Amino acid sequence: MKTILVTGGTGFIGSHLCQKLLEDANNHIICLDNNFTGSLNNIRNLLFPPHPRFEFIRHDVTLPILLEVDEIYHLACPASPKDYQYNPIKTIKTNILGTLNMLGLAKRTRAKILLTSTSEVYGDPKISPQVEEYWGNVNPIGIRSCYDEGKRLAETLMMEYHRNENVDIRIARIFNTYGPRLNKNDGRVISNFIVAALKNDPITIYGQGNQTRSFCFVDDQVRGLIKLMNSNYNLPINIGNPQEITIKEAAELIKKLIPESHSVIEYHDLPADDPMQRKPDITKAQTILGWNPTVDLQYGLLETIKYFNSHLATNN
Repeated sequence: MKTILVTGGTGFIGSHLCQKLLEDANNHIICLDNNFTGSLNNIRNLLFPPHPRFEFIRHDVTLPILLEVDEIYHLACPASPKDYQYNPIKTIKTNILGTLNMLGLAKRTRAKILLTSTSEVYGDPKISPQVEEYWGNVNPIGIRSCYDEGKRLAETLMMEYHRNENVDIRIARIFNTYGPRLNKNDGRVISNFIVAALKNDPITIYGQGNQTRSFCFVDDQVRGLIKLMNSNYNLPINIGNPQEITIKEAAELIKKLIPESHSVIEYHDLPADDPMQRKPDITKAQTILGWNPTVDLQYGLLETIKYFNSHLATNN
């Protein structure tokens, strides 16, 4: 039996990861989260009735914890601008102290550890698509830097523990991920647009909507993380969908997929340091991991719309 720790396990991606890992009968999963942005509702099906190979621990990763584990998927950190800017100092602590604590645990137990970093380490990129060797264009004192620079330092910590302490590391640079269990209030593009369209509220676009994103369905993302953990690759690797779409096109597509919606698109001022382009170069993921995203954007959006439709109906 392999014991796997998932920090941030009640979050959007973390809960899907826990569920996927449990498909292997040899895995015992410890889900650790303080539920700051995660929710027990995301793992309800694993708690009621209790899954025999799953346990939940309510804990803040900025504080040390003693466990015996074989692998660590370290996902704990608010991921949406609205959430990580709510308490930026806490975000910095989560990225630095949380990663230090998990690396210390990995060192003691000789566990493999995977950090979910982010495409935000590239900042507002001056090249596209973004390759892993690109050092980025990040504002170190901006309103997003608690997350951007926090993740960059988390990557530094991972590499130093690998070089100096022989910790077996993996670093995934995640690009925009969407799907069921997105928090309807987290301020991310897909959840914002879908919830607004379902409620017939205005769909808010910041700037002119010409900025681009590349959206990866959560099932593809989870599959990529597991492939990376099971590889022998220690350097950062992009995991995302290279299909690039403008924010305006995304809003129009969601309106088309919810034909009963009467929402109109409204334009507001662009927030500070909002990146204009996001498109991953996934050559390394393809060649080293044998990974490709397979879920079409329209299909993934329909699945996400179905989730929010049910979720909003239940909560109204």
